[in-house]
Amino acid sequence: MTTIAQHIVETLKDSGVERVWGVAGDSLNGLTDAIRRTAGIKWVPVRHEEAGAFAASAEAATTGELAVTVGSCGPGNLHLINGLYDANRSRVPVLAIAAHIPHDEIGGSYFQETHPEIIFQECSVYCELVSMPEQMPRILRSAMRAALDKRGVAVLVIPGNVLLSETDAKPEKIESAPFRAAPADDQLDEAAKILNSSKKISILAGAGCQGAHDEIIEIADKLQAPMVHSMRGKEWVAYDNPFDVGMTGLLGFTSGYNALKECDTLLVLGCDLPYRQFYPQDAKVIQVDIDGQHIGRRVDVDLPLVGTVRDTVQALLPKLKGNKSSAHLKSIQKDYAKSSKDLKSLAKPTKRGKIHPQFLADLLNTYATDDAVFIPDVGSPVIWAARYIDVNGKRRIIGSFNHGSMANAMPMAMGVQAAFPSRQVIAMSGDGGLSMLLGDLLSLKQNGLPVKIVVFNNSSLNFVELEMKSAGYVNFATDLQDPNFADIANAVGLKGYRVEKGGQLEKTVKEFLAHDGPAVLDVITDRQELTIPPTLELDQVKGFSLYAMRTVLSGRGSELIDMARTNLRQLPNLF
Repeated sequence: MTTIAQHIVETLKDSGVERVWGVAGDSLNGLTDAIRRTAGIKWVPVRHEEAGAFAASAEAATTGELAVTVGSCGPGNLHLINGLYDANRSRVPVLAIAAHIPHDEIGGSYFQETHPEIIFQECSVYCELVSMPEQMPRILRSAMRAALDKRGVAVLVIPGNVLLSETDAKPEKIESAPFRAAPADDQLDEAAKILNSSKKISILAGAGCQGAHDEIIEIADKLQAPMVHSMRGKEWVAYDNPFDVGMTGLLGFTSGYNALKECDTLLVLGCDLPYRQFYPQDAKVIQVDIDGQHIGRRVDVDLPLVGTVRDTVQALLPKLKGNKSSAHLKSIQKDYAKSSKDLKSLAKPTKRGKIHPQFLADLLNTYATDDAVFIPDVGSPVIWAARYIDVNGKRRIIGSFNHGSMANAMPMAMGVQAAFPSRQVIAMSGDGGLSMLLGDLLSLKQNGLPVKIVVFNNSSLNFVELEMKSAGYVNFATDLQDPNFADIANAVGLKGYRVEKGGQLEKTVKEFLAHDGPAVLDVITDRQELTIPPTLELDQVKGFSLYAMRTVLSGRGSELIDMARTNLRQLPNLF
């Protein structure tokens, strides 16, 4: 006989799980003690359960395997929820064990009582309460298979006293089952008919293109189609690809915007770009996705194709005649070459001494290793990663791209570094994002994780300010009174660097990335830098005009002068 807790730990170990992220608590004692007594699986302590959930999300994203995070009853497991939302929306396999109050106290408003089996329903593909030991190991098996095969979060809610109950169940090895999935032949025939009769075809490629690089290049070549990628699709699409023309959306290029707006047929491959205004108005749309629920929720679709991108494209290619005209492709490629050149011109040091964030991002791209993992915080760091970090088939760029949570970069970097101890992992943090979970800098030191944290420090919630300006508001409530993050790093046993002038930056970036251990690089970047989208909508132009007028009337006109000086160099790129 053994305990339920010991059975869980041994099943996780036998299934390839190497670590469990969490904060200890009395309702978890059975589980943490079982981990202590089991070789081959370890407890990784964090200072906040949210950080543990983000770490597990990133571990699952980079390994493709099940990652595990846990929280004690009540407030402990409630802290998991933001990271679990991120993992579920990113479709990565995470098992969350939410400890519960004693099972005979449930429903009596006991100390720290919540109802996790209800709370976590919306951010999971599986969520069940284990109210008696006899439900195990069946519930554990179902949860792990759901996480792996549905690619999402499975939540196991277990009262602490049930974890200590005895069982004679044997540990199991739970693994995902490979599969193939392609649409029916008549659907493929219809897709070929549409594509063979089209003249200006564009492709929108997303994260669903993982593992299908050769296939998407082949179909782009046959269709002579420019390929636009999403942020999550960039690492799988935008390398060794002469058909790639950058991104569209708020982070993108003019070329990506034009490729979608000017096509007569759009082929969407494993992509779920949420911004409807960037889709074409009158084009025919064919959408391929493994999850039929995703099809048609952003744009009207003429032909849905349910299947993996790789299997679907392989089945479709023999049916295509090929596009004889490359005029559309060449036009967009020319546009992309200009956009790329313009972006590079912005990544320069300034004579005024202030540091443009583009310059910092470009230096990180230049001096990072060929297989580095970049993790940008939500906000302006995502924009700089989208525009300046190059991929090559070995680098990874992950983040909270669907859930869009602040503070994701540093804890996600912990998860990746734990899984790949010898790999360079770079968190591109905002000052607001880092300070939100600042306590987990201590976890880097305690767990010996050599993460490199770069702080884009502009003393503000910078992307929120941009949103305010474009909507016509005077920026308010976005100021941050930041400490010297390098001093904080040094105080907690990390190596701290700080750069305030552009002339010091390149040398310091090289030294920082070469440091053997965890380090923080605090860079004071220009607050007034505008992250201009690929096209300015009329409402945005009106919004900026209204912002300017209101700013002057509120006595803050000097901010407009500073912003104009900072962004004058971007004006040629708008025309």
